Amino acid sequence: MVYGLAFLCLAIAANAVSPKSLNSDISILIHNDLLESQSPLSDSGILVLDARPWQEATESCQKIGETLWGAGSSYKDIQNDLDYLVFQGKYTRNQRFWTASDRRKLSTIDTNGRVNKASANEKLPVVCTQSAPLSNSTFQDTSAQWQVTVHSNDEYLTGFRDRFSFRFLGIRYAKQPRRWDYSQVHKGTGKKASALDYGSDCAQGTTGSEDCLFLNVWTPYLPKSNKVQKSHLKPVMLWIHGGAFTGGTGSDPTFDGGNLASRGDVVVVTVNYRLGTLGFLALDDGKTNGNYGLADQITALEWVRRNIQDFGGDPDRVTIFGQSAGAGSVRALLASPAARGKFTGAIMQSNLGGLAYGTTYSKYYTIAQAMDVVGNTILNETNCTDAVSPVECLRQLPASTIANLADSARYLVVDGVYLRSSEQDLTNPASTASVPLMIGTMRDDGAAMIEYPAVGQTLKSFLNDSDLPDSVAPSPLFPVPSTANATLDIFNTSSRIATDGMFRCIDEATAHTASRTHIFPDIYYYEFNRSYQMPGWSPNAPVCNAPITDEFPNGDPSQEYFKCHSGELFYVFGSFRRQGLPFRDEFDLPYGQYVLDSWASFARVARPTPDLAFLKARGYVNTTREIEATGSWEPFGKESQLRLLQWPSGMRDLDELEQCRALELPLDYFAS
Repeated sequence: MVYGLAFLCLAIAANAVSPKSLNSDISILIHNDLLESQSPLSDSGILVLDARPWQEATESCQKIGETLWGAGSSYKDIQNDLDYLVFQGKYTRNQRFWTASDRRKLSTIDTNGRVNKASANEKLPVVCTQSAPLSNSTFQDTSAQWQVTVHSNDEYLTGFRDRFSFRFLGIRYAKQPRRWDYSQVHKGTGKKASALDYGSDCAQGTTGSEDCLFLNVWTPYLPKSNKVQKSHLKPVMLWIHGGAFTGGTGSDPTFDGGNLASRGDVVVVTVNYRLGTLGFLALDDGKTNGNYGLADQITALEWVRRNIQDFGGDPDRVTIFGQSAGAGSVRALLASPAARGKFTGAIMQSNLGGLAYGTTYSKYYTIAQAMDVVGNTILNETNCTDAVSPVECLRQLPASTIANLADSARYLVVDGVYLRSSEQDLTNPASTASVPLMIGTMRDDGAAMIEYPAVGQTLKSFLNDSDLPDSVAPSPLFPVPSTANATLDIFNTSSRIATDGMFRCIDEATAHTASRTHIFPDIYYYEFNRSYQMPGWSPNAPVCNAPITDEFPNGDPSQEYFKCHSGELFYVFGSFRRQGLPFRDEFDLPYGQYVLDSWASFARVARPTPDLAFLKARGYVNTTREIEATGSWEPFGKESQLRLLQWPSGMRDLDELEQCRALELPLDYFAS
């Protein structure tokens, strides 16, 4: 994959600037409203450097390809940036900053917007222009003038900045282990390394590589040394991608962390981990014990713990978050003794469990069971059953052969090290990491997990084909609509059963039991009732897309449509415009701002309601109005336990409780 000018930058600029060479922390501040190039404030960004005399201030801006801020610019453009510096406690309200000279007189601006003269020998913090270009899913300018080097993990890693963040891509966190060995944290050798483009995806289908254990970092702040003041470090959000444990990548442009890092004031990390049989094979040979992909995630967490401070992140404030199989990973990491102490918060988006296809994401096979389900089949497919050492036989095969077998060992297993029980124990505090938890689903998650009925197919046969219980429908709990479209009627009822049976019931039960056993300090539960389906993955299209009308040619979200699996991702990462996607109505933007702000707030302060003083300092008007109008997101266990995420949002009671009982997945499922 080629990104704009990246192919011109195979060689790292010898003179790439670094915080150390400037003897200064470097912060990017900008009013990021997610509008990207459409925003009237997209040119308002600044770079902030530590205090120094005027001449050194001028030269420092020049070294990073910028000038002192101020020429022809308005204080109003950066007022929120300076207000936020005061809010953070970095500077007082009357602090002055070096800016561009006015008619040969040395000028400063303070946080109230007052312009004053100054002596050249005064040591004042510096405001530089920030003219790095915007990037998107198909273009990023990595040319020398935007490059920046960080010394971390005994390596000199050269990334770059765009308009919103510093970007370090394709950082190796583990060397390629021998196939079906556990990964170890990579240690640098004092050399230079490029972090200008993504590393290889992990082998899947016909693409990717076994040398794939890379991560990506987006940050708004780079410290000059590892002795940085603790209060200046940013919370870290480490993203674990979904894809059924068989596909996906941390380099998916949907998960670009630039907007989340910039607007949320967090450090974002996305990771690759081994997939499918290459990542999760378990054999009954006493040594091939599975969970290699899960172990990779823990290795990445350990790399973050050791090194993220060099990128401005706080290793003691790491929130893990993931969606689908990524949420299943978060659930497993909460239960894993090997991950204990490596993170301080967790977000599970559309975690699967319960019935049918969802079962194994929240329940784990023993190794013997995994052999019966898929291990023996894989050995038969590869003619390795009778080998002296089946695993050595498998190691002789090309990765592409393993990745393209008819069956895939995609299952988490009880191996005694990474997972010790068949499911997360929500009744024993010693069994699960005690960290704040956010958890929730899309309203119609299950609509993407089943096929679409064939014309003339009955509800009973379709439920059987979908491995869903046919005894619960039709019934008063799961009625079948009666419209002119009989197949859509069947799909409506079946997708409701699939959503309850594979997502909603198990996650509501998780929150319910955990809140009563106080496993987690706080739990915040949600349901998305507005979605924006990914164009590249829209099962059963067009049911997951808002209906197109003459007035709304991109879809009308106010009408009824299925809010499907993965439909929240553009909102969480604020990545619509990076993907070139239009806003469908006047609410997509403020809603996206509110969702991103809520996720980032959870990482910053362990609750998803942003502090109003934070919002005011940053100028986030839409989110401020939403909270003032609809109230705070209350923890689970209060009278209203669920945050319905739509526009406007609000608290309400859990739904589908009777339906979950009918599916034998009641609210107290984990309590017994």
